[in-house]
Amino acid sequence: MNKVSACNIDRLSSVITTQRWWIVLVVILLTSCAPQISSEISHNQITLSGIDLRNGGIAFVTPSTVTGQEEEKQAVAFVFASTLIEQRPDLQIIPLPNTLSLINKAELADDYKEMYKEYRDTGIFSKDTLEKIAEASGVRYVAQLKLAGFTQRSRNRFGVFGLRMIQTNSATVRIFFQLWDSSNGAISWESVAELSWAEEKILEDPVTLQTIMVRAAKDIAENLPR
Repeated sequence: MNKVSACNIDRLSSVITTQRWWIVLVVILLTSCAPQISSEISHNQITLSGIDLRNGGIAFVTPSTVTGQEEEKQAVAFVFASTLIEQRPDLQIIPLPNTLSLINKAELADDYKEMYKEYRDTGIFSKDTLEKIAEASGVRYVAQLKLAGFTQRSRNRFGVFGLRMIQTNSATVRIFFQLWDSSNGAISWESVAELSWAEEKILEDPVTLQTIMVRAAKDIAENLPR
């Protein structure tokens, strides 16, 4: 009789332990919240109008970065252009790979390289080269992105018996976006976006640059003239 009782007690204890783990897992799932996003967007509408933008079109050129993440430039341009195409189907938008192909086809590679050398020193794009790029791509406005900052962080929030169960992953980005008018070599519109993204996850998945760039691109697209 005592043996049976002891066996039952062990089984009951095992069931209770299992139930406790299920409760812990449910709590974890319930506390995994939606992302917390903080966004600050400012823009300067210098001369650009909605009509000019729709009639003129946009060609993306190679982004620049001061973060040391040179390998991210292509990804930044791809994500931003793709998001802008989705958000503004009324605009003619030429993504970076297409622009580069058109530049090379028009034998403007050397001019393009020199334009960027001048830009690094002066922050100015050559009017002559802008005109050539515009002629080769068939659009009026040239879009230039600058990745001014990108950081990723991870912080433990909840653990059981030394195991990390929930952690807060976050990322921040700061990006400049300029539209250059090839007809006069002037900046016609510009914007700066500063965005912070934080979310609680069970898995150790960081907040990627692509994730946060999509949101930043959407915010900037909303401010473009219509």
